[in-house]
Amino acid sequence: MGSREAEDADSEQAAEDGTPGALGGESRGLTREQLFTMAATASINFSSMICYSILGPFFPSEAEKKGASNTIVGLIFGCFALVNFLSSLILGNYITHIGAKFMFLAGMFVSGCVTILFGMLDKVPNGPMFIGLCFLVRAMDAIGFAAAMTASFSIVAKAFPNNIATVLGSLEIFTGLGLVLGPPLGGFLYQSFGYEVPFITVGCIVLVLVPVNMCVLSKYDSVPSKDSFWKLILLPKVLLLCLTIFSLSACLGFLDPTMSLFILKKFKLPAGYVGLVFLGLALSYSLSSPLLGLLSDKLPYLRKWLLVSGGLMTALCFFMLGPAPVLHIESQLWMFVLVLVLVGFSLGMSAIPVFPEILQCAYENGFEEGLSLLGLVSGLFNAMWSLGAFAGPTLGGFLNEKLGFEWASAIQGGWALLSGLATGIFYITEATKRSSSLQNPPGTNEERTHLMSSES
Repeated sequence: MGSREAEDADSEQAAEDGTPGALGGESRGLTREQLFTMAATASINFSSMICYSILGPFFPSEAEKKGASNTIVGLIFGCFALVNFLSSLILGNYITHIGAKFMFLAGMFVSGCVTILFGMLDKVPNGPMFIGLCFLVRAMDAIGFAAAMTASFSIVAKAFPNNIATVLGSLEIFTGLGLVLGPPLGGFLYQSFGYEVPFITVGCIVLVLVPVNMCVLSKYDSVPSKDSFWKLILLPKVLLLCLTIFSLSACLGFLDPTMSLFILKKFKLPAGYVGLVFLGLALSYSLSSPLLGLLSDKLPYLRKWLLVSGGLMTALCFFMLGPAPVLHIESQLWMFVLVLVLVGFSLGMSAIPVFPEILQCAYENGFEEGLSLLGLVSGLFNAMWSLGAFAGPTLGGFLNEKLGFEWASAIQGGWALLSGLATGIFYITEATKRSSSLQNPPGTNEERTHLMSSES
């Protein structure tokens, strides 16, 4: 009876605070607020990834017709990541001033409107005006994306404090679905109806979701904190975890401008089949993420091993993706697809535990618990991911042009190797210090003698 009364009191307290209980922790099932939160955040993961990936099949060729070179097209894509990086840092620091729910909805609204605007750019005169408007619209889209995703991470962490990795891993299914469905959907609509229709269709879907999420999403606000990004990012462990996020994003971003060209040239596949090769990576990442998130939450001590082994496995996979010429192995399509599947799994091993690990490090170093900290962590995560998404394609495209895909992918895997080794060394050093402190507890011999005599 006493335990049941305590559970009832906890649920009443959660209802008064406006914060739903943890999934599988204090409560046995999902509350209505948690279900609505998951539905809302799943919708932004899915829709934002479709908006991001829908350009791939046809925009580069259309931009070429309008007078943009391949380098300019690459910079237009890179512009998104760079603006997203800056926006995430700023918005994450001010989430409590703006409000998480308002930031989430405003970000969705901006993304929907800007996606529709992008579909109107074919009416713009060729040359500098078209290129300039592409940069402007893409930058606005990045701001909306940063707002929605930063708020989304914060809301999920607030609604599921004891199961962050599990929920984030489950939501990555919708991220993967968006990345998988975006290119074929965009290609089909483009071929059937022309340039405008893919953007108008997806933009309208996002705009319809705004009032829906306005009704179902709870309000998550809190008192602003004095903690700052600089205080968080200067923690040694957080710096290493930022390197992990950057390396994963850079490796993934490297594949965007290079992999399709390599497949067409090496395996002589028809253009329509190239998207099917991408499925190996997207599906393995999406399907493994929930399991990795569950492991991360149920067995927190496994996070460090997931981070280290995920980084090293990613590095090995990129070394084998070409494969690197020093191995003297002839590339085969079945081997290429298999390595992509392993890349998706290894990326999940490192990406899923990072958010709760940063949060745990912040708590251990005296940061105030609340939405303000969640905004800082989510903003930092998105910023580092965006920085990697800018560096990966930029450096990868250059290396691919100068050295070829085989060497470029092997070198790109160096980011993951560096993060995996650095994280492993840090955790080993941390464990060694902890072990030595337990063997030699503080205090003088007299104090320890006094304690022993008092216990006897």
